[in-house]
Amino acid sequence: MRILLDENLNWRLERLLPGHDVKSVPRIGWAGLKNGKLLARAQEEFDVLITMDGSMASQQNLAHLPLAIVALCAPSNRLEDTSPLVPKVLALLPSLKPGRVVKVRA
Repeated sequence: MRILLDENLNWRLERLLPGHDVKSVPRIGWAGLKNGKLLARAQEEFDVLITMDGSMASQQNLAHLPLAIVALCAPSNRLEDTSPLVPKVLALLPSLKPGRVVKVRA
């Protein structure tokens, strides 16, 4: 699966998602893009966007996107707070539907 990590997440999460093609927004030069432009670009190259921006669903019309969004709900975006959520993310990846937002909590 092609996964994009939003710029609000540590790029090192890539290492915790084996078997997937994972890229980070800053590492591919997309840092600073507003949500609408980010989603427009991401839908062309990725299947899933993982973010900590829980408000993205209310700010954007996602229903027609060929991209699923996973919103991590953690105390902070520090790797030690987000990495414990990765097993849940890995478990739900096969069932994700495009145009949907799934929140993952501890």
